[in-house]
Amino acid sequence: MDRVTFHFDPRCPWCYQTSRWAVRLAELGEIDLDWGVFSLEVANLEEGLDPFELEPTGSPALRVAIAIGDAHGTKEIGGFYQALGRRTFLQPAPPEDLDAAIRESLTEAGLHPSLRSRALADPKTWARVVGETQRIQTKVGRLGVPTIVLDGDDGPAIFGPVVSRMPSDEDAVELWRHTSWLVRYGNFGELKRNRGPQDDLPITAWYAQQRALRESNKESQK
Repeated sequence: MDRVTFHFDPRCPWCYQTSRWAVRLAELGEIDLDWGVFSLEVANLEEGLDPFELEPTGSPALRVAIAIGDAHGTKEIGGFYQALGRRTFLQPAPPEDLDAAIRESLTEAGLHPSLRSRALADPKTWARVVGETQRIQTKVGRLGVPTIVLDGDDGPAIFGPVVSRMPSDEDAVELWRHTSWLVRYGNFGELKRNRGPQDDLPITAWYAQQRALRESNKESQK
């Protein structure tokens, strides 16, 4: 069984959708699933700027994930991430209070909500997020999430796969078996196409409505 570490940024809907596939693979006994962080904010930072200056705005959820890993082990991050994802992407609008959503997600995952304040009070949690992001970038480049790493986070890594919708169990397993082969095949570099059908996350419809509203307002002001 492959030991898979799934590196995520909780702000990316495509990453969350793929994480649901990974969770299902673990439930089916196909993989041993662990979790790691990756900050898109750090990865996309303009060259020459200091990522540590992002600490005041750096993702609080990623810092909380670091605190969870330290206190309970990195596998426990998954329950928190999935709970937060449900609040962020499976609702008709994003949470108005992210801090409250983080605390509620900690509670749902069976973790103490004080982990949020503990994580944000410790500047080392942001340093760890930056360090983990940079470490993964040395493996796969400045690509993004989802990024999966094999062999207990020490093996080969790859950006993707990105799935639009949850596959059937049969397709989920088949996709993993092809993916794991490609991850280990050192002669493979890239395989990419348009993302095809939009994901079916409720939040995607909300964002589409917001874009349409902005465009309508611009037209009415002409």
